[in-house]
Order: sequence, then C-alpha cells, then structure tokens
Amino acid sequence: MEQRTIGRTGRQLSVVGLGTWQLGADWGAVDEDAALALLDAAVASGVTFFDTADVYGDGRSERLIGRFLRELGPDRGKGMLVATKMGRRADPHEPAAFTLDNFRAWNDRSRENLGVDTLDLVQLHCPPTPVFSSDAVYDALDTLVDEKRIAAYGVSVETCDEALAAIARPNVASVQIILNPFRRKPLERVLPAAREAGVGIIARVPLASGLLSGRYRNDTVFAADDHRTYNRQGEAFDVGETFSGVDYATGVAAAQEFAALAPEGATSAQTALRWIVQQPGVTTVIPGARNTEQVRGNAAAAQLPALSDATLTKIAELYDSRIRAQVHHRW
Repeated sequence: MEQRTIGRTGRQLSVVGLGTWQLGADWGAVDEDAALALLDAAVASGVTFFDTADVYGDGRSERLIGRFLRELGPDRGKGMLVATKMGRRADPHEPAAFTLDNFRAWNDRSRENLGVDTLDLVQLHCPPTPVFSSDAVYDALDTLVDEKRIAAYGVSVETCDEALAAIARPNVASVQIILNPFRRKPLERVLPAAREAGVGIIARVPLASGLLSGRYRNDTVFAADDHRTYNRQGEAFDVGETFSGVDYATGVAAAQEFAALAPEGATSAQTALRWIVQQPGVTTVIPGARNTEQVRGNAAAAQLPALSDATLTKIAELYDSRIRAQVHHRW
C-alpha cells in the first residue's frame, strides 16, 4: 500500500489506516477475538497506522491494540505507527483541564495500555476551542516530547477554524479532521494550509458513520449503545461526529445517489475513500470496521484508479444540492 509521510515527524504510514473507536465502545459490541482478527486483517492488507483514544471503551481499544502488537512480534510489526488521543477524560471537559500534570497522567495511562515507553503520536481530542490558542498547552506538549513520553503531537478538531489555529503552531505534526464527500469544507482552506506548513492531515469519519457505504435505509435500526442511535441530535457529543452532522433521512437519500457514482468494480465505500485519498494534502484516512471483510475492502480502496474529473464534478454537485446547506456553515 502507498505510504505517505505524516507531517513533521518524518514517519511514514499507510494511506488507508484503521480507526479503532469501534473496538472500545459506541458502535455496538465487538468481542476480543473479533477485534484481534480485525487488527490482523488490517496489517495483512498493508495497513501500518492505527488510530485510537484513551476514552474508547475507557482504554479497551488501546489495550487491545497493545496486546495485538505484542503478539504480532517485532518483525511483522515493524513500521507500525499508533496514534492515540487525550483530553476527553477531563471532567469537566474545559480549557483549565489541559495542563501538563493532566497530560502526564493521561499519557502514563495510555503508555501502560499500549505497552510502550514512548507514544508515537498523541492528539488533543477535540478540546474546547480556547485550547487551540493557548501557549501554555503547546509548551506542555513540547515538554512531553522532551521527556520522551511522546514522539510527536497533533490535534483532533471539530471545526476548520480550530484546524487552522493548530496548523499555525510550529511543532504540530498532524491535524485530524472530518473529511468525506458529505463534509467538504476542509478542502477550501485547511488542506492548502496544511500542505504549506508541512502538517499531516488524518481524515476521520470518512464514510459519514457508514452512510457512504450505501447500505442504510430509513428503517435501519442501530443498537441502543451505538452513537448512531443516541447522538443524532448531539445529545452526547458534537453532532458532527454522527453521520457527519447530516440529517439521517437526507443522508440516506444522498448516499443512494452517491452509490450510483461508484466506478465499475468499486463499492460505494471504496469510492468515498478513494475520493479522500486523492485530495491534495491528505496523509491518511482512517475508516473503522467491524469485521475482516470491511477491513480488506477499505484497504483495497488505496489500489483504485483516481476518480475521473467527471465523477468528481458529480460528487461536488451532489454535495451542493443535498448536503451543503446543512453542514457547510457549522464546522
């Protein structure tokens, strides 16, 4: 699989990675054997980048990845890069919580969960907006690098303005942001700014919580512990994380139109992933998966030919007609 350099780190990672929120919680149950098989299928498919967070299942996702990498062994695991996140353990989740002491405590827990001395990449986990302009926060992150607790740091953001504030900081290695055919706003300013600054872009929620797979219908029922059930109006966290903030019925209809644009031999999900990885400035995309078939299908998107100009135009027109009015002004 194609490898790209992640920002200012010099490290390379696969252009299609694996998001592992589902190994912790909020997507329905995934048992340990299934989780380990899923991770193994990802590595076998050429994936060298796992993205997790300390709050996914209260550390379960991190622990499963740590166990998997230990069992994988140093030879087969060579070149793997694991990114985690911190900040959502803060209660309350407010700017005052983003201190060096808390960072050390959160990092120590993640290092134990993952079984490593130094974390490859740590991202602030969608913190409150004022955090992105705090000199003290970036000074604390630099201290963690000096202490060799972390090798590099980045941010996960909700809005394009937050992304731009982070990109302007000299030691930010990466920005994780929602980017998919139903969330196009980062193409305007964020991706060009990241390219100019040498900051990596990690594209998350690439399938709009599964909408862009084209498999869902208006009567699809999700599990009670799935955020696609309990966060449709932003009851638990930012609504933009669920179906990319698109009203479900609107999203289902738009996704059916999107599926009709898939090139011959490609699925709707693969088409969405291909669209993302060919955007200038994207380093990697991190689709989640609940089974090995989905993992392999997602990884195969990296091998697809670039989408044609005609297809790209139709995707843009679909966004403008169906989606833009709901999401473009919000994030």
